[in-house]
Amino acid sequence: MNRPLSLAALATTASLAFAAPAAAYPVDCAILLCLAGGWPASVECAQARAVFIARITPWPVEPPLQIWNCPMHAVARRIAPVEHLLDIAFRNNRAPLISMPPALPLAPLLVMDQADIDISDPAYDFVRSIHVYQISYSQNRNHDGDCNRTDYLLLGTYGSQGEYSWARAPVSSMPDASGFAPPGGCSSYFFRSVFVDWKDYEGTYGFEEVRY
Repeated sequence: MNRPLSLAALATTASLAFAAPAAAYPVDCAILLCLAGGWPASVECAQARAVFIARITPWPVEPPLQIWNCPMHAVARRIAPVEHLLDIAFRNNRAPLISMPPALPLAPLLVMDQADIDISDPAYDFVRSIHVYQISYSQNRNHDGDCNRTDYLLLGTYGSQGEYSWARAPVSSMPDASGFAPPGGCSSYFFRSVFVDWKDYEGTYGFEEVRY
């Protein structure tokens, strides 16, 4: 993949069509760019990550990135807050990011709750890497010696255009990074959490888990 070109396209399509104070940027644009950059240390990215995690903190559990709230199709004519965020997220990249011409098609997608541009390009795989696991599990042995187990896992994923959906999944699909670790046999055990993981633009793995 041509990384500088892909990042330039990401910068262009994620830009806003208006100039506004930095505090006014849409938070989902900040989440998109800071996630891609591996949550670099900055005030903007710290605030974006706090919202990202707050959305999976019950109740209710929401999509942590709501890409449909980031107007990516509106191309900026001047320097906009999201371009500043991109510069923060990729400040270690020496290639020019904003000055290069757009390279991806910008046809709008007239569907609610998904990105307003075509994000099927591999440059946006970091969006589809986000997975949300909402798990409730318990086990105990009753007075008759039988083992009672109850488990419930919902898996939230992003589609090719950033649309979000929930589906049932087996508890065995919980990532190893989770604290979920039922003991062998039928020892009493209770676990309930929301776990989110992702990979940034470079493929670096990250996760957070909220117990409740």
